[in-house]
Amino acid sequence: MGDAVIDSAHDAAHATNDIADEIWLCEHPPVFTQGLSGKAEHLLRDIGIPVIPIDRGGQITYHGPGQVVAYLMLDLRRRSLKVRELVTGIEQAVINLLATYEIGAQRSAGAPGVYVGAAKIAALGLRIKNGCSYHGVSVNVDMDLTPYAAINPCGYAGLAVTQLRDLCGERDSGKVGAELAKLLVAHLEDKQAGQRDEVNS
Repeated sequence: MGDAVIDSAHDAAHATNDIADEIWLCEHPPVFTQGLSGKAEHLLRDIGIPVIPIDRGGQITYHGPGQVVAYLMLDLRRRSLKVRELVTGIEQAVINLLATYEIGAQRSAGAPGVYVGAAKIAALGLRIKNGCSYHGVSVNVDMDLTPYAAINPCGYAGLAVTQLRDLCGERDSGKVGAELAKLLVAHLEDKQAGQRDEVNS
């Protein structure tokens, strides 16, 4: 999804405080995206897949069919939500999603995303503008993983990647995306409910 489209939608949402937060789910055609701090050397070779500079944080990653991408368009100020809390919450939603498949997953200190053992299954990149978030998280479901061999995923040489199909046989990215969205919403609602309880206590 082009930055201009996301920027325009997000600026419109920011213009009035009564616009609801949104989570967008999609799958992309094969594309490498290079974050604001991205370094050219992390693209190891040209395999004919376009490289698109975008304005999220982080280094280069791959998106393609069979991968769920969730864009979180949130007013952090309205939710009294700190960036670190948002990142942790997104990661926890993915960890909880994987737990429903009896897959143990974890964070890695200093390397945003979610990992199963040493292999990355979910990549996370955000931008915060005017107190609002966009971009989000991608979860590998049923992909051709070979394009990852042409990059240092997220800037880490030799980083292994994995997907649900290989871990548990799940191939339905639509089902996975719907469940991920429910878990993200549940986390955000629980967070807001906790804040209300603190105010009323």
